[in-house]
Amino acid sequence: MAIALNDAELVRQIGSGTDRQAAAELFRRMAPRIRLYGLRHMRDEHASEDLTQQVLITTIEALRAGRLREPEKLASFVLGTCRMTVLDLRRNAQRKERLLAQFGTDLREPVQPSEPCLDHNQLARCVQSLKERERAVIVMTFYDEQTGSDVAGFLGVSEANVRVIRHRAIHQLRDCMGAAV
Repeated sequence: MAIALNDAELVRQIGSGTDRQAAAELFRRMAPRIRLYGLRHMRDEHASEDLTQQVLITTIEALRAGRLREPEKLASFVLGTCRMTVLDLRRNAQRKERLLAQFGTDLREPVQPSEPCLDHNQLARCVQSLKERERAVIVMTFYDEQTGSDVAGFLGVSEANVRVIRHRAIHQLRDCMGAAV
């Protein structure tokens, strides 16, 4: 940009969305101010850099959407955006702290498994105790991951019959394992 633009002209050019140089000029003018505001109020270099990016993005989006009523007050708009962003970040941090204080102990406690551990040897004995056709349906369904129609085709029975056999076999396995129904 050969000619220095005032704030109102800069806002109009960004609002048109056609001039990328105008957005670069906005960054050049406002980034140092936003960064200083962030350092003063957040006291962290990285948080200040994040604030700078967030405020500039918010500002450019607002200018492109035409939400700045008085283009000559660009600096005030950016400062207000900084203030609102910092307040929002603090509110979120406080909310997070309250939630951690309220529920944090629950998160630190080990979660007990809801189901008892499976005795694989007992299960193998129970599967072996099933009749041959029931055992074939269970093994093909859960181990080989065959569909009901595949199992029916292999055994030469209907799919409905496979469902009945599977249901009865699972009931027998539960009884054998001592599981509550």
